[in-house]
Amino acid sequence: NKIGENMKKCLIIILIFILGLFLLFGKKSKEVEKMEEKRFIFISYIELAKYLNDKEETVMKNTIDDMINQCKDFGFTDIILQVRSFSDAIYYSDIFPSSITIVAKEGDKLSFDVLDYFIKISHKNNIRLHAWINPYRIRSNLSKEEIKDNNPAFKYLNTNKVEKNAKGIFYNPADEEVRKLILSGVDEILDNYDIDGIHYDDYFYPSDTIDLENYNEAKKDNQDLTLQQFRLENTTKLIKETYERVKKRDKNILFGISPEGNITNNYEVNYIDTKKFASEEGYVDYLMPQIYFGFFNSVKPFYQTVKEWNSYITTDKVKLIPALAFYKVGCEDLYAKEGQYEWVESNNIIAREVLTSRPLSNYQGFAIFRYDSILSDNLTEQAFKEKENLKNILKD
Repeated sequence: NKIGENMKKCLIIILIFILGLFLLFGKKSKEVEKMEEKRFIFISYIELAKYLNDKEETVMKNTIDDMINQCKDFGFTDIILQVRSFSDAIYYSDIFPSSITIVAKEGDKLSFDVLDYFIKISHKNNIRLHAWINPYRIRSNLSKEEIKDNNPAFKYLNTNKVEKNAKGIFYNPADEEVRKLILSGVDEILDNYDIDGIHYDDYFYPSDTIDLENYNEAKKDNQDLTLQQFRLENTTKLIKETYERVKKRDKNILFGISPEGNITNNYEVNYIDTKKFASEEGYVDYLMPQIYFGFFNSVKPFYQTVKEWNSYITTDKVKLIPALAFYKVGCEDLYAKEGQYEWVESNNIIAREVLTSRPLSNYQGFAIFRYDSILSDNLTEQAFKEKENLKNILKD
């Protein structure tokens, strides 16, 4: 009997010990999980032009310091900085001219390397910095800046390698020389800067006419090739080759894209094979779909849309980081039908979208578009409340 009682006591002690370990490490694992939620903020060329354009070096550096401090204080872990928005550069480049968002005229000499400074100050504040590239855009329809001969697009102006249309001027995604140009720009950044990631946005296919000459040539070798297949293959080549360049340089550097939140449009308008990228290794480390919808959006309600994106990811090598539309706070959403006034009537949509996304199996974090909508000094009362509601859940 004594032996039996001793065995029971030993078993109880062992069980208590195991339970203690479970509670101890279980608690730690939850803490680690919270620490690993990535919180991205987009800093676009719009902010760069607003805060930095044609300013003195000291003023610019002080402004960058303040912007990064704002990001840190809020709790952002990653910055996606638009380093090339119009076939230009906010860094010292041998390929692209200095960006009109920073200098008075495109190609003017930079007073200092803006990207390098952003990286140094971000890393000093334990924030990762991702270089955001718009691959194909040369000019927007609002730009009146003349393309000079120091822009690589200049020599292509009277060829089918670029197209001018109602949206602006764009490189042709079907052209191999164009693709090599974009990739050489990626290599230049990887070789010269201590970045944490390369990021492409959703502007992939500029028009329905830009590549028809290339398509007709391709059909000579494959009569069954559809225009959609041709275009999907072109963007897939760019994505795959970019991923390979990034990983060859450093496997810890991330590569991801921000496709449109409406996946149908990705296939029929933008021609990016997001389901392939979500289900196969070797294309992206993360997908950051622009799920810029409220919960009551009749066309693409947020919860159903973010679940749909999560379901496409079938490899553990790809993570889901939904991009959220803070810029819509306080505005009517004209394309949301029944949800038209949701962003006007509520001040906690973004916080609820983060909470809704967190339980998803492939979720790794969220992104806010964009800096000025959430961290500027002149937020509306509603935007301030939305900001505070988001910040409160980051403390959990």
